[in-house]
Amino acid sequence: MQFGIFYEHQLPRPWDETDEQRLYEEALEQIELADELGIDYAWEVEHHFLEEYSHSSAPEVFLAAAAQRTEEIRLGHGIKLMPPEYNHPARVAEQVATLDLVSDGRVEFGTGESGSQVELGGFGIPVEEKYDMWHEATREVTEMMVGEPYPGYDGEHFVMEPRNVIPKPVQKPHPPLWMACSTREMIEEAARQGIGALCFAFTDENEAEEWVDTYYETFKRECEPIGHAVNPNIAMVTGFSCHEDHDVAVERGAEGFAFFQYGLAHYYAMGGHEPGKTDLWAQFQQAGGAEAFSDQVVDSAIGTPEELREHFRGFADAGVDQVILVQQGGNNRHEHICESLELFAEEVMPEFHADEEERLARKCEDLEPYIEEAMARRDDPRTVDESELPRVIPYDRDISDFTD
Repeated sequence: MQFGIFYEHQLPRPWDETDEQRLYEEALEQIELADELGIDYAWEVEHHFLEEYSHSSAPEVFLAAAAQRTEEIRLGHGIKLMPPEYNHPARVAEQVATLDLVSDGRVEFGTGESGSQVELGGFGIPVEEKYDMWHEATREVTEMMVGEPYPGYDGEHFVMEPRNVIPKPVQKPHPPLWMACSTREMIEEAARQGIGALCFAFTDENEAEEWVDTYYETFKRECEPIGHAVNPNIAMVTGFSCHEDHDVAVERGAEGFAFFQYGLAHYYAMGGHEPGKTDLWAQFQQAGGAEAFSDQVVDSAIGTPEELREHFRGFADAGVDQVILVQQGGNNRHEHICESLELFAEEVMPEFHADEEERLARKCEDLEPYIEEAMARRDDPRTVDESELPRVIPYDRDISDFTD
């Protein structure tokens, strides 16, 4: 099994003018450390306007900075918001390809639609259309990454003339595709589309096994790839804090993870947010803080190395491909996060990395015939007749203006 670390860039109130810069610099230092320790992935979200919960609105910039400070760790969009009102598909294709170039082919292309009305409303995106927007844009971005030129598109949610979208990514045909999932139905959808499932629902190993079985059974039966390659993988997110003393691990990590979940509920379920005024951290404390939400950290990876090994063994036995660690939440301290990562990498991770090559080889052998069937079901890529390519004239001027 592989491991990743995950960033929302949480910043509880109150903050001053230097805190966001400090937060970003500490996150980069943590990713640099994770790379040195042999952790496999670093995932960065894209959110907008979600004060305190996520100050991460330009993940491609942050990940590019991380690329220059690391050598091996995979750099994941977890996720890139795909509705065109957030990001025009051509810009997504350009940004992901550029990140792939500057990282020497280490990008994981996670995608999603968002479910927060704070974000959707801010960009004028109808909630009932966001899935169709995701599907249309994600499919077309993969076409832009491989097409020379891209044949153009006249769709329901965006229109674009034929263009050669450059640059092209290092990874061919494009970086591995993922999709944010929080329900069993979305797990099935990711499998049908042939892309990895980034599971942002916090589950125990029993539920994880059900989701893994659902994903791979659906993949084998129904996959019709949205991209030009498949990425059959399932990743689970969990809270994280590691210390030789259980009580210290809880003291250092439980409150931050509880705030992470409280903020998630605030923006995606409870509502009542006043931009620039709502104090989420104060509300969390008034609601009882970590003690009031202690039940939410029971199934997390917060504890001693021995406890974490037992927890992760359950996920590995369930068939989970990757566990993603939420270590930066609430007011969790930078030095404690680094200490946790070091202890985890020394005493826990090696056991799960030891047989990873053998596991991947068995998995590839098992899935090979299903992947061939899935790719055969995929529609042929659209092409454009060169005689029909538009001749683009600057400033809408006639060519005779330049030849008289």
